[in-house]
Amino acid sequence: MTDLNPVERLTKDLAAAAVTLSDAEARFLVDTYYTMQETRIRASGQLRAIKDEPHEVLTWFEDQASTLENQVKRALDKYTSAHPMGEWMRGVFGIGPVISAGLLAHIDITKAPTAGHIWRFAGLDPTVRWEKKSKRPWNARLKVICFHAGESFVKFSNNEKCVYGHEYRKRKELEEAANEKLAYAEQAKDKLERFNIGKTTDAYKAYIVGKLPPAHIHARAKRYAVKLFLSHLHGEMYRTILKQEPPLPYPIAHMGHVHLK
Repeated sequence: MTDLNPVERLTKDLAAAAVTLSDAEARFLVDTYYTMQETRIRASGQLRAIKDEPHEVLTWFEDQASTLENQVKRALDKYTSAHPMGEWMRGVFGIGPVISAGLLAHIDITKAPTAGHIWRFAGLDPTVRWEKKSKRPWNARLKVICFHAGESFVKFSNNEKCVYGHEYRKRKELEEAANEKLAYAEQAKDKLERFNIGKTTDAYKAYIVGKLPPAHIHARAKRYAVKLFLSHLHGEMYRTILKQEPPLPYPIAHMGHVHLK
């Protein structure tokens, strides 16, 4: 076999130096990580589809891609360890170093007086629509990171340590019950009016009877869990970075509600 040099791993000194990454540099590494991960997963699928034993060069390539991916994750883990919110983020089950780094590098708490500002910035406010010929009203890269956070909560929702995974499951049960009572009939009607949905699809069969399809219910429950997590993150960032208590949510401060989850 022709000698193939392995990917060089981060030295201890270089890994330690990752704590000095700027937020912009951390955002670049997070984007790079997800690009590499997607490429590796696609390539691995293609290798499995090869009938014969994959050529050793292809196997080498797969191993190197995985190694490089892990080295980026290692650098981002060091970056988060130096952040004031690093300890809190590490305590959230289901949120690893890549997601943590992405959130911490994208969210400027001085520009987010409420959790709602983060929700909108992350594209998690369903009332905000991207109109034609207008600038995207949210940060696409942050939205991707929040998507991965939601997927992680779903993946670990059966683990007793995953608080937000449990919230996803509980919310999904509530959403399913409400859906059966046609609580989302207006939304279903709006979907049929605004989009050209094939009449043979499961989605159409749900919308036409005033219900949301299972995938939509799943997305609602997942979005709820992520928004709850971001609310708690917002509060902790206020206390840790700004050294003050966060403003009360609008329903509690102005509408007489008393429960703060």
